[in-house]
Amino acid sequence: MSEQKRAQIIGAIDVGTNSFHLIIASVDTRGMLQIILREKEVVRLGSSGGDIKYLSEEAMDRGIQTLKRFADIANSKGAEIRAVATSAVREALNSNIFIERVKKETGIEIEIVSGIEEGRLIYLGALHSLPIVNQKALLIDIGGGSTETIIGKDGEIVYVHSEKIGAIRLTVRFGLEDEIDNDKIQECRRYIRGVWAPIFNKINQIGYDSLIGTAGTIINIAVMTLQINNKPVPDILNGYALDKKEVLRTIKRIVSSKNIKERKQIPGMDPQRADIIVGGALILEYALENLNIEKIHISTFGLREGIVYDTLEKRKEIESLRHLSRLRESTIYSIANQYGVNLKHSTHIRNIALKIFDATRSIHNLGTKEREWLEAAAILHDVGYLISVEQHHKHSYYIISHCIMPGFTKDEAEVIANIARYHRKSHPKKKHENFQKLPDDKKEIVKILAGILRIAEGIDRRQIQAVKDIDVTVEGNLITIKLHPSNNEIPDVELWGAERRKLLFEESINAKVSFVL
Repeated sequence: MSEQKRAQIIGAIDVGTNSFHLIIASVDTRGMLQIILREKEVVRLGSSGGDIKYLSEEAMDRGIQTLKRFADIANSKGAEIRAVATSAVREALNSNIFIERVKKETGIEIEIVSGIEEGRLIYLGALHSLPIVNQKALLIDIGGGSTETIIGKDGEIVYVHSEKIGAIRLTVRFGLEDEIDNDKIQECRRYIRGVWAPIFNKINQIGYDSLIGTAGTIINIAVMTLQINNKPVPDILNGYALDKKEVLRTIKRIVSSKNIKERKQIPGMDPQRADIIVGGALILEYALENLNIEKIHISTFGLREGIVYDTLEKRKEIESLRHLSRLRESTIYSIANQYGVNLKHSTHIRNIALKIFDATRSIHNLGTKEREWLEAAAILHDVGYLISVEQHHKHSYYIISHCIMPGFTKDEAEVIANIARYHRKSHPKKKHENFQKLPDDKKEIVKILAGILRIAEGIDRRQIQAVKDIDVTVEGNLITIKLHPSNNEIPDVELWGAERRKLLFEESINAKVSFVL
């Protein structure tokens, strides 16, 4: 088999609140996932009962040891690693410390995904495991720190919500680890109802044809339900449909067990989950009691499998089109339209910026991923105009960093926001909080890409496309940008603007830039 036709092997890592999972897989020409191996380690990265404000030193150490092992396994299989972190890392104020330690000690770059993006990846995984593409399917994924509810149809997200209720979070908050009583149970139920009732009203208004449950809590409760009812547990649980009433009886048995010893004696109980199962079971109980459906179907595919498909889909589209994948492009232009961006100007800026990026690859050594960030920032750099013209670069940062951006991770949104922030006025400084919270490697990338964007912005200083195109040549550390004027235009203001804005790019790549007409 030729190198080009050989299936790419992806090592997808789910850095969860309760456990870390590794799946090494490839996708064949028919789109089927070929599993090479799966690994799981209970890490308990997040253990806070409220907001998961800090990752403890011990938890970070456990996580890093697990990720070292996962990296060794993935490397031995020749797999490209993509690691995605969810609730615990998403919320922790010291997540940067953990991410930087992981990069330094394991070589793995962790992406933090928003709850919305997590939901999209879960749907993408389930979509490839069950025949739900033509159904209006409701998915529920109960994690350690959060629970995602997703409605999808025809491969597109109709609705997605992430709530800060999870098996670990509720267990710690309401003291459900070992000895439990009715007061604790009722207090937890009231809390779930309080935060979730408006969400389920919305879900029932939208409607759904089927209910899909995924992730460890639901899968373990499914196994327990089968064993309690003396039914054989199939080798492949994926696609199995369970009667809602039977699942609710299993949950009643879990909740009526007064301590962890009793819970461990329930048939099918995962011993490693016995201390947090009550919190997760109460989440599922509320969902089942408030949905108009009698069956729950099990998907053993979820976030990890979604990561594999998402990685390969993005690469395929980028390689064939050399620009943002369809979902990411749709996200960027949706935000641009929402904030009234002058697309004629911003797409011209994008084209100029990408020409500079491509021509100077030999100097900056950045790749496809960074090219996408530059493209997104170029389209969105002026979104802050809607709030204030004078300080629009700062408002652009705030809008981009706080937007829901399907297809992008939280980390990517932060990088894109910083690139847009520095398209004018001040260079990045130590006193700028938005810049300082970036990892060191991302700071350097932001400087380079913002430097390119500043030059592109100068070349369309009056936003009239007085310069219709550019040519870029590189000789050693000298970059020459030739400006081609539009008909009857004298781009003297653009030449002046570009000259004024070139310093950040020059400093970040240690090169000189000159402009000629």
